[in-house]
Amino acid sequence: MIRTSLFIRPRLLAAVAVAAVAGLLSCTQEPEKVLPAPKTAEPIVNEEARDYAQYTELAWSDEFTGGQLDDTKWTYEIKDQWFNNELQATTNSPKNLFLAGGVLNIQAQKENLNGKNYTSARIITRGKKDFGFGRLDVRAKLPKGKGIWPAIWMLGSNDQTVPWPVCGEIDIMELRGSTPNVNISTVHYGATTAPADKRQMGTTKALASGDFSEAYHTFTLIRSKDLLRFFLDGTEYYRLTPTQVTPYPFNNPFYLILNVAVGGNFDGNPDATTTFPQRMEVEYVKFWNYK
Repeated sequence: MIRTSLFIRPRLLAAVAVAAVAGLLSCTQEPEKVLPAPKTAEPIVNEEARDYAQYTELAWSDEFTGGQLDDTKWTYEIKDQWFNNELQATTNSPKNLFLAGGVLNIQAQKENLNGKNYTSARIITRGKKDFGFGRLDVRAKLPKGKGIWPAIWMLGSNDQTVPWPVCGEIDIMELRGSTPNVNISTVHYGATTAPADKRQMGTTKALASGDFSEAYHTFTLIRSKDLLRFFLDGTEYYRLTPTQVTPYPFNNPFYLILNVAVGGNFDGNPDATTTFPQRMEVEYVKFWNYK
């Protein structure tokens, strides 16, 4: 009996070992994965082009009802040197920007500061609000006079890493103070920063009577996928698509800029006919989506 059990035990041990190894193998084997069903691509918010009146969902706004600029929405750009041979230094002084009666006032003044003969203000939403597809309305009354250059415009939100004009620029409203009845709308774009690659396209929209300093007007940009549409007081006057603009950076997020420049290449420098101060008054900025 003893001999028999001695001969059996090694076999039992071997069988147990084999079974244990098999068990370990079965435990470490990954179960068959069940792959999820492929997701249907969701449309980007507001990428479809809709009629002006269909943008009824207010997504962002500033109606300037507070006592000072809302720093959760805007940042001052304070500089003494600007592009285009402009003559102003920009500040955060209440002489150059202030809120009164629910209106934002950006005011250019003739005064000396840091070697400049004029001061003004420039504010941006960069880092606080990037605008995608939707309808952007800015209701404003504009300054005038030779060398006065108010602007409502946008730059690609990637402009800190992608240089101008590759990032894209959209000028919703620019005005030469010497022709205060004509709104100028332009886009700037390019494949590189080389002079030969810097391109622009745009149009003008003149008032039937009077000028933009006499009353408030609503300047609107509607951005949809592969489509820009420009409106004045709710009436479309210009549109652009990738068939006209190549490369086309205008499907990307953009931030908003409001400013009044003085002098430079756009309308020349102020002359004896230009009076100061000159002020752009902004009643509101509103960004709308459709349902």
